[in-house]
Amino acid sequence: MAVGVGFSNMDMLPEECVSTILSFTSPPEACRSSLVSSTFRSASESDIVWEKFLPSDYENILSRAVTPLKFSSKKELFYGLCSSLLIDDGNKSFKLDKFSGKESYILSARELSITWSNDPMYWTWKQIPESRFPRAVELRTISWLEIEGKINTKLLAPTTTYGAYLIMKVSNRAYGLDSMPCEISIEMGNIVQTGFAILCPKDRNKQQMGSLFFANHVEMLRMLMIQIQCNGHVPCKREDGWMEIELGEFFSGENDDEVKMSLMEVNGYQLKGGLIIEGIEVRPKKV
Repeated sequence: MAVGVGFSNMDMLPEECVSTILSFTSPPEACRSSLVSSTFRSASESDIVWEKFLPSDYENILSRAVTPLKFSSKKELFYGLCSSLLIDDGNKSFKLDKFSGKESYILSARELSITWSNDPMYWTWKQIPESRFPRAVELRTISWLEIEGKINTKLLAPTTTYGAYLIMKVSNRAYGLDSMPCEISIEMGNIVQTGFAILCPKDRNKQQMGSLFFANHVEMLRMLMIQIQCNGHVPCKREDGWMEIELGEFFSGENDDEVKMSLMEVNGYQLKGGLIIEGIEVRPKKV
């Protein structure tokens, strides 16, 4: 709906009718419409408009918030939910996209299934100042790495392509994370999507040292093949300072389907440590 086209006649309509019409647009368009006239300005602030942009279960989301969200209008509530809201005793984070109003979630490390994560010999649960959650988990040492998260599509926007992203950091004491690629997968019903990812790409100094010790370039060729296999699934920096690896994508249809998202390296040959896991984010992909 193009703001300003044919609005001269619409300005003659009752304010409630204008609000109803604006509720079929989008949050940015509703905000832009306030520039048209005083009628549109008032209508664009109406709860009729912003109630439509909120998820149908927003009251349930608010009831699960760790800290109550204060608001005086549905518009204020909408933009309040566009900032991360901790829910479910601080084990999940909920957020709306401010352009589309579509839902996204972050499942904390506590919500994930991480093999042997409760054994202090292998993993350490700790407070990380920059984390949104009370605890993150750091890998001490292990040869079998397996991380899995689950979410139901009924919690998400329908008919939307979502991406799943492992949120992580690599500590200064990290080792063994650049030796083998990890298997990544997204499973929903009978649909299984698989691939490979690199947790920690070899830095330039290590590559140069490798070329000195492996004159036949076997090691360099192996790493090149790993990078080809991973096809771009490498850690990328996020706006919040963490790193993320895309595990894959899926389409949320009209059915209630469980989505399983996983990363694993289970060959058992290489000890590794220093990986810090905050959680898995499920968010709409940019079109």
